Amino acid sequence: MSPGSPTAAPPTPAAAPGTRRRLLAGASALALATLAAPVLAQTRDRRAPLLDAILRDDAQDVRTALLRGADADRPDDEGTPPLVLAAREQAWNAARALAELRGTALDATNRQGANALMYAALHGRLDFVRFLISRRAEVNKTGWTALHFAAANGHADVVRLLLEEHAYVDAESPNGTTPLMMAARNGHPTVVRLLVEEGADPTPRNEAGLGAADYARLAGDPALAGWLAEREDAFRRRHAPAPGTVGR
Repeated sequence: MSPGSPTAAPPTPAAAPGTRRRLLAGASALALATLAAPVLAQTRDRRAPLLDAILRDDAQDVRTALLRGADADRPDDEGTPPLVLAAREQAWNAARALAELRGTALDATNRQGANALMYAALHGRLDFVRFLISRRAEVNKTGWTALHFAAANGHADVVRLLLEEHAYVDAESPNGTTPLMMAARNGHPTVVRLLVEEGADPTPRNEAGLGAADYARLAGDPALAGWLAEREDAFRRRHAPAPGTVGR
């Protein structure tokens, strides 16, 4: 059939350069999406056995899931890393299996800023706090700390260990709350006295305008509130500028 025949198909017009680039980009994006889909699905599939093993506190199944490709640091859908999930749920066998793995991010946090050491401190697990520190978990961090959590639940042995490991005794939460305030607020006089004896400053106020003595009073312990008020006055006197030095 000759090119001039009325039944010949018209030639396909050449795409403009810009159009051609957009078509190629779209095709590339589609190809990448097609390739990525099974990879993401496989990642989710590998993650599920690990999370299930953690919730069952099965250390052997945790190790098996890791050997099969599960990522020890990949957060769940709520943004919680596996080690933090294990500590939060008090799955200590699973937590130890994760923490023993070389390369696990011991200081990873969830979306609330809490890490495994903080949950171990909250639950009073002196053994696991000591274990994480031996694995080089950081005792201090910005914001809420393990010392806050231990003080909040009155775990004096954990508080003492953290202080021995150079935990900052006057660490401030995002709203200015200190471990001493947390101990006073939740009615733990032993921890309150321990923190003060270890040098905690009883004078700060948080963003709510409350100090440790205020929290002890609100917790229904007027004796402790009075003791803290006395320590506060003594602290102010001890750290007041020497006469004649103000303004120099």
